[in-house]
Amino acid sequence: MTTGEVPDTAKVERLNENLQKVEQLSERLVKVLSNKRQIDPNLQGPGQDLFVKASTAYWNEWLHNPSKVFEQQVSYWGKTVKHFLEAQEALASGKLEVPPDSTPKDPRFQNELWETHPYFNYVKQHYLMTSQAIEDAVDKVEGLEPRDRKRLEYFTKQIVDMMAPTNFLGTNPEALERAVETEGESLVKGLENLVRDIEANRGEVLVTLADKDAFTVGENIATTPGEVVFRNRMFELIQYTPTTETVHATPLIIFPPWINKFYVMDLKEKNSLIKWIVDQGFTLFVVSWVNPDASYVDVGMDEYVTEGYLTAVDEVKKITGEKKVNVVGYCIAGTTLSLTLGLMKKRKDTSIKSATFFTTLTDFSDQGEVGVFLDEDFVGGIEREVEREGYLDSFFMSRTFSFLRSNDLIYRPAIRSYMMGESPPAFDLLYWNGDGTNLPAKMVVEYLRGLCQEDKLAKGEFEICGETPSLSDISIPVCAIACETDHIAAWRSSFRGVAQMGSKNKTFILSESGHIAGIINPPSKGKYGHYTNDVDVSSVSGPDEWREGADFHQGSWWPRWGEWLSKQSGKQVPARQPGDSSHPSLCPAPGTYVLPAEKGEDEPEK
Repeated sequence: MTTGEVPDTAKVERLNENLQKVEQLSERLVKVLSNKRQIDPNLQGPGQDLFVKASTAYWNEWLHNPSKVFEQQVSYWGKTVKHFLEAQEALASGKLEVPPDSTPKDPRFQNELWETHPYFNYVKQHYLMTSQAIEDAVDKVEGLEPRDRKRLEYFTKQIVDMMAPTNFLGTNPEALERAVETEGESLVKGLENLVRDIEANRGEVLVTLADKDAFTVGENIATTPGEVVFRNRMFELIQYTPTTETVHATPLIIFPPWINKFYVMDLKEKNSLIKWIVDQGFTLFVVSWVNPDASYVDVGMDEYVTEGYLTAVDEVKKITGEKKVNVVGYCIAGTTLSLTLGLMKKRKDTSIKSATFFTTLTDFSDQGEVGVFLDEDFVGGIEREVEREGYLDSFFMSRTFSFLRSNDLIYRPAIRSYMMGESPPAFDLLYWNGDGTNLPAKMVVEYLRGLCQEDKLAKGEFEICGETPSLSDISIPVCAIACETDHIAAWRSSFRGVAQMGSKNKTFILSESGHIAGIINPPSKGKYGHYTNDVDVSSVSGPDEWREGADFHQGSWWPRWGEWLSKQSGKQVPARQPGDSSHPSLCPAPGTYVLPAEKGEDEPEK
């Protein structure tokens, strides 16, 4: 034996020690699971009516068209039996080799053992064959309404993805290899990670996606210089320090979504949209929404508009001395901005000069991928949850959005963390993604029922502050940026909403990529391009005709939008330092509302 080599007996002992640790952690896991939070069943999965409809439709197929069902089954049986026989023949040859493999490439099966080891290859092939057979069977079910079909396809895929062999230790070669290499230490670390996540979420599993110790808000992310110049119970108003000698006269206010925190636009200097805007010579204000608790139970859309949007506009006008401001609304904040603009039109308030919408839905007739969570079962479950708690815990929104990209945001991270025993990566975007916010009870019900389910904004039926505005009331210049693969705000739906706005100056930009990456797309990266079309948005038959006639441009849409915004922002004036005599600095950016509760220095004013 060479010097430093560990005897096999020592390795076995170490493995046994680690397995004992696993047993201890298992006891801890059982304890935390025994005290898990009580969650409405309809927030754990679709209601039984979906399964009843699906099963009824399937049995109708058996009764009225049995040949089609038998054809599907016989095809599947034939493939699996053929696969079994080929595997048997390969083993009988006395060689450790796999049978022919015609299954499609799948990023989940990258380890070479999936291709070379008879056992793992057999499991992989059988899973992919079965997955395709299930997909085909669901696709051929007739007699379902389009919405029910979409939900059935989505939740069936969720079950199929969950059952992938990569998600189980005994059928994941990479995890098994790691366990052997580390004498079981990877399993111990993995179980520690699992217990940590379950304890942090009151008995529920929500995978930690990023190293929470790698970032500190205000220190190595959200660092663009600025000052909080106003605060009320709903938001802190941040004015950013200018970096140019002169600025455009008309200031800009960004209203970010309150489902997440604003600093997705200010992660690091190199990809900070906030810094880029300041560097282009705009006086920039950003609203940082409060993270509500149960005391905000009665805060609804009216309060977000009056104590949020209208108050922010008034304070910016006071600070800058300007009569008009430009505004940006991102996601749900864009939806609410459209309501605010309609309300202001009815009140003859001309304080807003132009509006930009980032990934915004105002027409919910087609809800896109997120629509599978907007039926009565889920929305009813949320309503019961907020009635009991007074607010919607950030856990629920985080989990919902993760399931829209389950392989990327649930299963692969869970494999790395729980089976491989790896620590989460130091990734700023994923850190932000895990830094969620709560939602007030009244607001979330108004939003889900009135806007998402009933589509009252596009119908001109949603009441806000005693008025019922419509999209046609929005008459100021607008620019909308949608994202091609957005799974939260489908770009075609975004387009349809913009087309209904009454403005005669409408610009629509379609960015490549998704809800976040398509927006946080700095010019320096040159990563995602964008599409534009000079035709009037309202003059085409719909989004697809607009897309067919659009021109593609390499690189970020930021400079193109910057040119558009410059035209709405007036002459150059001396750069403005944050605040004024009646708006002294309350604290440096990024403020206190954005910080975790235990770190915030100031409590919201009630």
